Amino acid sequence: MLSFAALTLRLGSTGCRGGRRNLATIVSGNKTSQLVRERLKEDLDQMRGQFPGFRPGLVVLQVGDRDDSNLYISMKLKAAAEIGINASHVRLPKTATEDEVLRRIVEVNENLEVHGLIVQLPLDSINPMDTEKVTNAVAPEKDVDGLTSINAGKLSRGDLGDCFIPCTPKGCMKLISQTGEVAGKNAVVIGRSKIVGAPMHDLLLWSHATVTTCHSKTTDLAAQVGRADILVVGAGMAEMVKGEWLKEGAVVIDCGINHIPDDSKANGMRVVGDVHYPSAKEKAGFITPVPGGVGPMTVAMLMENTVQSAKRFLKTYQPGKWNISYAKLKPQKPQPSDAAIAHSFTPKTIGRLAREVGLFSEEVEPYGTTRAKVRLEALNRLKTQPNGKYLVVTGITPTPLGEGTTTTTLGLAQALGAHLHVNSFACVRQPSRGSNFGVKGGAVGGGYCQVIPMEEVSLHLTSDIQAVMAANSLVVDTINARVLCESTQSDKVIQNIILDQYYLVSLFQNLFQLFFTLFTRKVCGMCAFCYFQAKTCKTALFKILSGYVASEMMAVLALSTSLGDMTRRLARMVVAYSRKGKPVTTEDLGISGVLATLMRDAVKPSLMQTMEGTPVFVHTCPLSDIAQGNSSILADQIALKLVGPEGFVVTEAEGGAELGMEKFFDIKCRSSGLHPDVVVMVASVPALKMHGGGPAVTAGSAMPKEYSAEVISPWLPSQQYTHSQAAEIYSLVYLSFDYNSTDTDAELGLVCEQAKLAGALEVVPCSHWAEGGAGAVALGQAVQRAAETPHQMNFLYDLEMPIDDKIRVIAKSMYGADDVELLPQAQKKVALFSKQGLGNLPICMAKTHLSLSHDPERKGVPTGFTLPIRDIHANLGAGFLYPLVGTVSTGAVTHSYEPAQ
Repeated sequence: MLSFAALTLRLGSTGCRGGRRNLATIVSGNKTSQLVRERLKEDLDQMRGQFPGFRPGLVVLQVGDRDDSNLYISMKLKAAAEIGINASHVRLPKTATEDEVLRRIVEVNENLEVHGLIVQLPLDSINPMDTEKVTNAVAPEKDVDGLTSINAGKLSRGDLGDCFIPCTPKGCMKLISQTGEVAGKNAVVIGRSKIVGAPMHDLLLWSHATVTTCHSKTTDLAAQVGRADILVVGAGMAEMVKGEWLKEGAVVIDCGINHIPDDSKANGMRVVGDVHYPSAKEKAGFITPVPGGVGPMTVAMLMENTVQSAKRFLKTYQPGKWNISYAKLKPQKPQPSDAAIAHSFTPKTIGRLAREVGLFSEEVEPYGTTRAKVRLEALNRLKTQPNGKYLVVTGITPTPLGEGTTTTTLGLAQALGAHLHVNSFACVRQPSRGSNFGVKGGAVGGGYCQVIPMEEVSLHLTSDIQAVMAANSLVVDTINARVLCESTQSDKVIQNIILDQYYLVSLFQNLFQLFFTLFTRKVCGMCAFCYFQAKTCKTALFKILSGYVASEMMAVLALSTSLGDMTRRLARMVVAYSRKGKPVTTEDLGISGVLATLMRDAVKPSLMQTMEGTPVFVHTCPLSDIAQGNSSILADQIALKLVGPEGFVVTEAEGGAELGMEKFFDIKCRSSGLHPDVVVMVASVPALKMHGGGPAVTAGSAMPKEYSAEVISPWLPSQQYTHSQAAEIYSLVYLSFDYNSTDTDAELGLVCEQAKLAGALEVVPCSHWAEGGAGAVALGQAVQRAAETPHQMNFLYDLEMPIDDKIRVIAKSMYGADDVELLPQAQKKVALFSKQGLGNLPICMAKTHLSLSHDPERKGVPTGFTLPIRDIHANLGAGFLYPLVGTVSTGAVTHSYEPAQ
């Protein structure tokens, strides 16, 4: 490799011969720049050897179409191509606004494939442009022109190794260094621009020259020039410096580019510098020509800065790894409350977190400083990125106090990210107010595995639940208004109202059209003309499924794969039935588009962080007893792209494995097309004790002493064994683990032994609740090993199976039931849905989450029971049938109305 020590020109003697002095030695920028380019090529070859396929990226941003700018840009692009730099030219029209330019700069700043950004000056726009603001918008680490205030400030302080030096002054210094020693010399700089004069002064000063800066207000400029051992001119005035001004043997660097009339030239113009070259070369020791002097060096230094930027990037860059910072936990004993722990941490700003995980500013919609919505455009941008590893955390049948799947999801993500240095993303459900103000506290983790700030995530977050409630209210109000009018008004009165409205002003004509939209669309299958001819046309809605609408809307939100998909699902929702039994959808009522508008922001996942700074998506909250019980597909999809092929996404399935996990596979995975790599089963010894016959656990009361005493009994791991068998049905490797501060070694040993017998790949006791990610490192390592185990996921049933057979398969395989009993209403629905072509929909069992059976009081592993199915409903928006098991309540409220006579 050539070093700059070797970049010396063959300089002629400046001594006298026979009483006459030789002409000045020409310091050629063409020759020096070519040597620089050769060295840069060698540097790039070394970089590609270490990082195959890597190439530095350079973007030149231009506003307008000036001929001189086009010439300079073409020279830069040509030089970049010659060296091996990926250079692109972004040209904005003259009509571009300052905001448009700034947005484009931000895009380039955040692109990891670009290491250098040049804003070509001047900005040729018809709109006002603040050049200082635009140049300072360039990220300092990509400011290869060295024009930002940060780089200029570092240069003025002498931090030359931690900044980018403007290209023209840097090139000048390369040329000056070839002429001899700089230290101790008198240097004069003519011009004080930010591009040449000011940085040139600083560079000469930090090279230990004595520097004088001259400008248009300097008196006796010739005298100042006459004292200069080194003269750098960048005044922009053609041939202003005369040869007689110069000190004998001075080094003259001419940065000027000027055009003067010359009839001998084809275009009538000649390029000259700021120095009168013919007279100056008679007196100077060294001089740069114009053209061919500083100009080529400016381009060469731009290439050198770009390569330097790429080198700095590679020092911290690890292929596929985020450049993310994690907080250091200091767990306390005795352990404080969850609230006290949460309040002891200060989260990173959401903008910083978004940048760390590879999101662009335009893809993030901040809600304050610590939470944000992520726009679905991010998924489109990353569509070619391979997915990461996919983990689902489930558990045994939970107790009334929960079983810790969310805490484990967060703890595992913290372990993988902060301690094992793997890209990791947690995806959890948004807590509803019922759990926020109830026994589960904030309901998003606990101990040292929480989402923070806890108040923001536990209360309104980004108002997704409020959007679902507003959409639900719209449906109910629309139906109620329709039914009320039909139940209290005769046909003639309704016709007269419509006819009266028809002859009024345009405002009422619009209301007339709205009236017809709500009253005469597909619901009754009649057009407006038929309405007036019919003796009786009222649809007489007699059943409103208002209570379950909100739950189905949340299920729709969680299962949607795009805004368009959500809109189509909302339109399919059946929200009422006519007297003739005809289903009424939101599309029939003409409000599906309004519903989608109300929920357009709710479809975007909400970004937050754990206590250790690991990213978390908190999105949607369908219940596991009456819906699918899983966080959103979109959150998982975006997270899988962001972590990259070597990263991990840890998502949770609410409730026991027989509910949340079964619905995760058979409903969510069918909708998303995603297949998990590992299943993690949560089982705590106290929960196993309760299911094994221990005393009841009551919220708000102290835990009975039996749960802190050692129990060695064969029934202790029975629940875990059953759920492990359920996980094994899907042919996936899985892990089971147990944790609690009061567990004894004998208890843990028994549980681990039985879990291994049930087929668990590994069993790992963890303490993440008390220690954060450090307490789940062993689990994280086991997960990494398990993810490399070959596997193929199976579904529990084929969609083409009859409805009752699918229900039976779930009951027997997941719950351990002997059989199912379809009560008369359920039998009617099986026949009806089969006739309507809905028999191929997946099944979402509406069952208690507190027992494997239909009876929440039957703990442990019930046997010898028949599962009663009292009714079956169709969630056509969500895309599944949900059988009602036993006495479980879906919250649905139905109303019957009799039409007015």
